[in-house]
Amino acid sequence: MCSYIVEKAAMHGSAKGPSGWMRIDTANVYYDHPYHAPLDHALGIDFICEADGARERVAVEISRESALALIEKIKAALASGDTAHVGAIDGKAIACERPSVAASQSEVASLF
Repeated sequence: MCSYIVEKAAMHGSAKGPSGWMRIDTANVYYDHPYHAPLDHALGIDFICEADGARERVAVEISRESALALIEKIKAALASGDTAHVGAIDGKAIACERPSVAASQSEVASLF
């Protein structure tokens, strides 16, 4: 039985779709039968920009196990990022300095 239950999360960010980078303001999250992934059930996430009429989307379908592992990795990345990028001086947050990068901006952009 398909539930068609969708959880909606407001967000602020960008995603790279077939036409290039796009603004996103919403993630529609569901656990149901996938459209494409070779799974019986999958966690699907559709990243869209409702403010722009949701004309484009970036979609993912992953297994339940992959979703749970991803949640843990997101938490770990945020925790280590908070530690590495923000310090406190007199109770005020400060950003850390960026290490030098040996690649050009276009080389880094080509990875995505």
